[in-house]
Amino acid sequence: MNTHAHDAHAKHPYHLVDPSPWPVVGAIAAGVLTVGLVLFMHGMASWVWPIGVALVLMTMFFWWRDVVKEGTFQGHHTPVVQIGLRYGMLLFIASEVMFFSAFFWAFFNASLFPVGGVWPPEGVRPFDPFQLPLLNTLILLTSGVTVTWAHHALREGDREGMLQGLGLTILLGMAFTGVQAYEYAHAAFGFRDGIYSSTFFMATGFHGAHVIIGTIFLIVCWVRGWLGHFKPDHHFGFEAAAWYWHFVDVVWLFLFFCIYIWGAGSAAYAGD
Repeated sequence: MNTHAHDAHAKHPYHLVDPSPWPVVGAIAAGVLTVGLVLFMHGMASWVWPIGVALVLMTMFFWWRDVVKEGTFQGHHTPVVQIGLRYGMLLFIASEVMFFSAFFWAFFNASLFPVGGVWPPEGVRPFDPFQLPLLNTLILLTSGVTVTWAHHALREGDREGMLQGLGLTILLGMAFTGVQAYEYAHAAFGFRDGIYSSTFFMATGFHGAHVIIGTIFLIVCWVRGWLGHFKPDHHFGFEAAAWYWHFVDVVWLFLFFCIYIWGAGSAAYAGD
């Protein structure tokens, strides 16, 4: 029996993942969500996309629960496995860079070669970049400092400092979302009011969605930190969330300088 147990024990540092239903379930969930959104945008079957959202959230919860169990309680995330996870997260962020590049491309294509030779188009009153957008810039930059504080505290074994820094980051992320929601509610243009408004809302709106997703990531990390899942030398889940948050910060800086400041041109600001 001891011989069999020894033979069954892995003789390598890699993790051979057990068969899981979540890739297939996740693909089905994404398909249902996509079809549901298309139908919703065409005014049909508005009940399909909520089912897709529920399936996606269920997949995320149970799949990540299994990953947490593998890494935290079963010890499968060896240093070699963590290197692979880091490469995977970097590739994911690279794909996100290309995602936002498409929106920047659309904005610059429209603004550098505007129809009618004027940008923003006649009648568009953009936001004053040095009011709410500047406030949100300061909020995000501060959140980058607090999440770095939390990471440093975690590496030093300061659990209380990690929870404090991470908690402040979460509050700042929520504040950013609230300010942007207020900004949208007082916009002087709507999504369908032309190329300026469409590119503006697509770029800033998807960034706002990423802030919400990143805030959820950080909330999960706060709970895991409070439960004692993270150790100074074993906390890739926190690192991945912190990398994602820094990426969100950098994208916002490009949005602020390119779309809010440069893209506003010499047009009169809303509220002037």
